[in-house]
Amino acid sequence: MTTSWRHLPPSAREIATASTAAVAAAQARDDEAYGSTVIDLGAADRSGAVLGAVVRLLLEETHPDGLDGDDVRQVLERCVRSAATWQSGVDPHVVLVLLAGALGVYDPDEDATPPDAQSIARHAPLLVADLLAEGGRSLDAYLTAAFAEIERTELHD
Repeated sequence: MTTSWRHLPPSAREIATASTAAVAAAQARDDEAYGSTVIDLGAADRSGAVLGAVVRLLLEETHPDGLDGDDVRQVLERCVRSAATWQSGVDPHVVLVLLAGALGVYDPDEDATPPDAQSIARHAPLLVADLLAEGGRSLDAYLTAAFAEIERTELHD
């Protein structure tokens, strides 16, 4: 890719910087750093949309033949079990919402308890870190692709 998220407007760079820090803290299982980085991530407007796009891109790459219910369950279980070893408050429902949202099958109006932005910010880096670890991938390229995709979508709307 020729474009990097580092050249985007300040609001997009804020999301990318906060996402990078939160995912790095999740990968390192650094509880203290994770707590502060997810607060910054939750405060960044539209961070959920960006991380949702990153999750979708990672799911597409790790499951090139598509996902079925068993694949989603395996990703959910792996992420929650791994995160629960160092994040006692991990909520499987929020991780499932992140997966369903990334796949375009989540309707918050049909959810009796939709997660708020801070819950999304607390759980999305855990899911992203888990998906990145599956293939030894780096976050930077996925952030760049997610921003490019969001930009294309907004230009066509």
